Amino acid sequence: MEAIVAATPLEKIRNIGITAHIDAGKTTTTERILYYTGVSHRIGEVHDGNTTTDYMEQERERGITITSAAVTCEWKNHRINIIDTPGHIDFNIEVNRSLRVLDGAVFIIEGVAGVQPQSETNWRLADRYNVPRIIFINKLDRTGADFFRAFDSLKEKLDIVALPLQLPIGIEDQFKGVIDLVEMKAIVWEGGELGAKFHDEPIPEALLEQAREHRQTLLDTALSVDDAGMEEYFEKGDVSAATLKRAIKTGTISGAFRPVLCGTAFKNKGVQPLLDAVLDYLPSPIDVPGIAVAAEEGEDEAAEHDRRRIKADPNAPFAGLAFKIINDKYGTLTFVRIYAGTLKSGDTLLNTTRQHKERVGRMFQMHADKRAEIKEVSAGDIVAFVGLKDTATGDTLAAPEDPVVLERMAFPVPVIDISVEPRTKDSVEKMTIGLQKLAGEDPSLRLKTDQETGQTILSGMGELHLEIIIDRLRREYGVEANVGAPQVAYRETISRAHTETYTHKKQTGGSGQYAEVKITFEPLERNGGVVFENAVVGGSVPREYIPAVEKGIRMQADTGVLAGFPTVDFKYTLTDGKYHDVDSSALAFEIAAKACFREGMKKAGPVILEPIMDVEVTTPQDHVGDVVGDLNRRRGMIQNQESASSTVMVRAHVPLKEMFGYISDLRSMTKGRASFTMQFHHYDPVPRNIADEIMAKSA
Repeated sequence: MEAIVAATPLEKIRNIGITAHIDAGKTTTTERILYYTGVSHRIGEVHDGNTTTDYMEQERERGITITSAAVTCEWKNHRINIIDTPGHIDFNIEVNRSLRVLDGAVFIIEGVAGVQPQSETNWRLADRYNVPRIIFINKLDRTGADFFRAFDSLKEKLDIVALPLQLPIGIEDQFKGVIDLVEMKAIVWEGGELGAKFHDEPIPEALLEQAREHRQTLLDTALSVDDAGMEEYFEKGDVSAATLKRAIKTGTISGAFRPVLCGTAFKNKGVQPLLDAVLDYLPSPIDVPGIAVAAEEGEDEAAEHDRRRIKADPNAPFAGLAFKIINDKYGTLTFVRIYAGTLKSGDTLLNTTRQHKERVGRMFQMHADKRAEIKEVSAGDIVAFVGLKDTATGDTLAAPEDPVVLERMAFPVPVIDISVEPRTKDSVEKMTIGLQKLAGEDPSLRLKTDQETGQTILSGMGELHLEIIIDRLRREYGVEANVGAPQVAYRETISRAHTETYTHKKQTGGSGQYAEVKITFEPLERNGGVVFENAVVGGSVPREYIPAVEKGIRMQADTGVLAGFPTVDFKYTLTDGKYHDVDSSALAFEIAAKACFREGMKKAGPVILEPIMDVEVTTPQDHVGDVVGDLNRRRGMIQNQESASSTVMVRAHVPLKEMFGYISDLRSMTKGRASFTMQFHHYDPVPRNIADEIMAKSA
């Protein structure tokens, strides 16, 4: 595969993401773009399982996007780097990290359903990273499609100033083209085949009045951000297309309004004007303020506007952000968005996040799972490096002479645990390597070993997320695994102070073992950790044995006393003890400390803690009662409710145990119109009946 020439001027580069709710047509639109820009010679279809960007087997089987794919194409002497992102909530991390490194985004909205829950979640993510975006109302050929209803849902659900640049000509099976309000002409496609053929014609008489009305709205809104354009309008009574495009671009980048286009990607209508809009209205790397450097420790995150920004400049010292890792048959690929500088293969960079040097081996321009080698990259590019030894998602790569650390990405906390073990003994090593590589690719996946059972515990964002990981482990690493049911990560703590004395004696011929410890256990506030204090006076426990006491307690705390969960939020103070000149040893004091913990904690009012999640549900007004009632039944504590246009955001603290399977319940009770986000908030004691249930299971 040939690489598109790297030396494209910065103003002719567009780094964009395509994002939407599941099934709104992201991947289909991307396939059309690749066809019309000459990258693909045939059009792939999601339902046929032969698309370019959905190249994983699981994606083709399920007809969903799981991992964001990067592709590069050319349109009218511009280079467009596109990332096609997933729509499913479990893979939200992919949207998060893609939006973080993009200069602009195309949001695809379904012409029948309008704005759907995942569109809202992704929209809020784009707001967090201040990504300029244009909207494409898709699937206008479908039965039940309604451009104006979908357009109204943008204003209601996203609370934005939506600005139509096009109106449809016909709808459903009569949809044949669009009215271009910028140049006041009709664009009509000749049949629905590959749709590459279209022509301009005058606006149909029946639609002329409606078009003039919307054109006036377009002028009033767009020119409000362009003083020179406003003057031209007052002088001449109209403005040139070039002036209007300049004003629309200004408003798009500032977020003053969001341009709206329309079409049907599946029937190949509307994609070429969408590509033109990407060039005309979305920013190049030099049209945006640049990426902020990370906050210093203790610095207020809100003071972002005061922090230094890295501008797109090929002659400045190198600065790039690693935003995705993929392991494939060729090795580890690290996807990097380059913000400043120029780099040749073989150069050495500093990983400023981890403070170690990395030598860049080969560099590739990616086209989904295909690649083209390039020798030099510079500011504005999105490329893949091969050969980086220890760079993770979110790490900064910089020139040693200017070791900046770029703002990191925010990753969600995994909420579901499953145990996983290989079906055969000889697969243990293969499974460990496979899971470590998968966790390296995916920051929302965590891996740990249960000290007591030796089981490997996987933590992820949801049941589908973990299901895909297990499937990839089987297909890519050849490991068949047994998987446990999803579990909640409980903790234990104590509710009152208690002092325990324990003597460890063992005499079995020769030198024996002897140690006595007196330890006071006290509860701490939540998130207090585990704190040790040595209050021994007069040498009743020799100094060299103190670390053994601390170690013994910390080791025993990992398995708790009630149900085998780690014990947290307590302080233990060694106040006294006894030793024997011959029989005492560090091991004896460690054993005494462990036994003292087991006996003492049972008398200190032990309780089980459960994770409480901060849940935000965004629901239409008419379903608020159902949502609140359901959260109360799940032992939720409603924190507040906020109204925004026709939706209400309900915020509640709910035990994680009660949130399994919530998304399907929420969708059925709100007809699929509500969405929710959930993140860990704090630990709280579980009610007595649930504690009994947990202890009975662990017995």
